[in-house]
Amino acid sequence: MGINKFNAEGYYDPTAYEALTKIEENARQTHSFRPLVYICSPLSGDMAQNQENARRYCRYAVDIGCIPIAPHIYFTQFMSDEDEHDLAMFMDIVLLSKCAELWVFGETISRGMAMEIEKAKRKGQPIRYFTEDCKEDNN
Repeated sequence: MGINKFNAEGYYDPTAYEALTKIEENARQTHSFRPLVYICSPLSGDMAQNQENARRYCRYAVDIGCIPIAPHIYFTQFMSDEDEHDLAMFMDIVLLSKCAELWVFGETISRGMAMEIEKAKRKGQPIRYFTEDCKEDNN
């Protein structure tokens, strides 16, 4: 559709056209590329706190220019971790395969996280490790 060079009354309006064109171009450049990153953090144990942590990790990813994928926040809204764990893990791995990187948060590695990390390693996906405070751990 694009930006019209004419105003609502049908008159040629180059100033508004140029301004709107620059705004649209700036928006395209600013939001042109954001890689998908898979957020890998514990769910089991204190589920409420772990989901809150995952939300914080997602916010961090957004703030530095990425699109976070955190299935353990999303799937728990409509699936039972006890009854549908295997199906949820299968769907997690499908989503992981769509991501550019796997980001592992915290020192605790749950059984599900270990499976995700192993899958990413086998696929040759980059894996980055972070502390619970969202500081990259380069050790």
